[in-house]
Amino acid sequence: MKKLLVFILSMTLLLTGCSKDAPIDETPVADETFITLSDDEIKVEGKEKDSVNVANDIVYYEEGHDFTYGEGEEGDAHSKEEADLHRVVHITKPGTYTVSGTLSRGQIAVDLGKDAKSDPEAVVTLILDGVDITSTVAPAVIFYNVFECGDKNEENATKDVDTSMAGARVVLAEGSVNNVKGSYVARIYDPETVELSEDGSEVLDADKLHKYDAAFYSKRSMVIDGEGTLNITAENEGLDSELHLTLNGGNINIKSGNDGINTNEDNVSVTTINGGTLTIEVTGETGEGDGIDSNGWLVINGGTVIASACATSGDAGIDSDKGIHINGGTVIASGNMLDRIEEGGQTFAVFNFSGRQDGSPVTLKNEAGEEVLSFGTNNAYSVLVLSSPELTEGDYTLWQGDKQLQGSKTGNMGEGMRPGGIRPEGMEMPEGFDPENRPEKDREFNGDIENIPPSFEDGEFTPPDRIPPEGDLEKLERPFGDKMKEDMTLVETLSTFFRITNGGNYFRGIFILEALPE
Repeated sequence: MKKLLVFILSMTLLLTGCSKDAPIDETPVADETFITLSDDEIKVEGKEKDSVNVANDIVYYEEGHDFTYGEGEEGDAHSKEEADLHRVVHITKPGTYTVSGTLSRGQIAVDLGKDAKSDPEAVVTLILDGVDITSTVAPAVIFYNVFECGDKNEENATKDVDTSMAGARVVLAEGSVNNVKGSYVARIYDPETVELSEDGSEVLDADKLHKYDAAFYSKRSMVIDGEGTLNITAENEGLDSELHLTLNGGNINIKSGNDGINTNEDNVSVTTINGGTLTIEVTGETGEGDGIDSNGWLVINGGTVIASACATSGDAGIDSDKGIHINGGTVIASGNMLDRIEEGGQTFAVFNFSGRQDGSPVTLKNEAGEEVLSFGTNNAYSVLVLSSPELTEGDYTLWQGDKQLQGSKTGNMGEGMRPGGIRPEGMEMPEGFDPENRPEKDREFNGDIENIPPSFEDGEFTPPDRIPPEGDLEKLERPFGDKMKEDMTLVETLSTFFRITNGGNYFRGIFILEALPE
């Protein structure tokens, strides 16, 4: 087997942090272990041969159990016969492991033992050098127990984390193409902790024994680096970490039934993107899914991020509970919802369309008619987020194919403006309309940027989709009848030019120019 150069993340920083931009050292590793996968035989070569073993013992959600077993439904369960077809390659000692080859039913599982979480030496660097791994019952790659460089204490939580010492490290070997196709494991209870109701009909409380939502999963903070390609196809979520996730390089393509990326420690987790190219398409097979979903912060410092949320749900291309920070790189995110993007970083623009777009390419051009950004997706969407170093102050035009779009600006957040529809002065709600008794995703925006609806549908409040040039009220859609025509005052004027200023820019009511009602 040819000798490979291995990318090793710098280990010069303190162990107390979990660098947002760790350098790469191209240094040969003397004790590298090579694993060659195949359905016939799994070969292990290297100094640490005893650190790898193979077994048919994959963790999965088993069919045939009652409600005391876990929270999974019938579609989450698998038979023992299906599970036993999977061969698990167990990595049980710290070190560097280069993996290549094909495993049509199997899993790579890293587990250094229950004490590994607090041991800074419990680090595994997994180099993917042309793998093709499929699992139909669980994640295809999973890190169970390695060193955790982060802190789950919410009081210490911050968007600036250092994951350079993370125990879960993945390197995409230069020039390699790696395919990972995986399933998930629904929540399984620890049987010793199950507390039932008095009549024994329901579970009141139980600790989690297993729950792994993604095709590529880590229970500890994880770093991905390198110059190769990783293609993830996921039945549920794509790439998950239970604490922090840092992407420093590589070409990562995710096609998932639910969230493309999820970091899931509430108010703590940080997804950091420093480089590489990340492309996410949420197919929506589960009925929902954000492109990137961080239960804490999302920080984008560089690279290219193209993320498309589920077409049929109120989800976002980029989503974060604690705030989104775009400090650099190129971001093109589409969905049907917008989460808070913090000011102070790189200039960004949010376009809220008057209706769902079919995914046709959209192009943003500068005053000279030069293409600045272009975006197309298989997913329908109504909210588009664009950010790039090329997005500087000036006038821009927006195009869908050869058709020009127009809309109106709601202003910069720093000027006290807000995204979303503006209810004109004097407009009354329709009879029976109750803003407090609607689905959360449809609530009218009242200062909470995390819940901005693109529209109110299904017979409820529908703000004007199109506002024509000032003074031409006859061309305004009036869902509430002539009363609105009599009482409303136009607060915005449509334009075919979109004025971008430094900071956050929000535009609404975007539609094709020629589609203005007669």
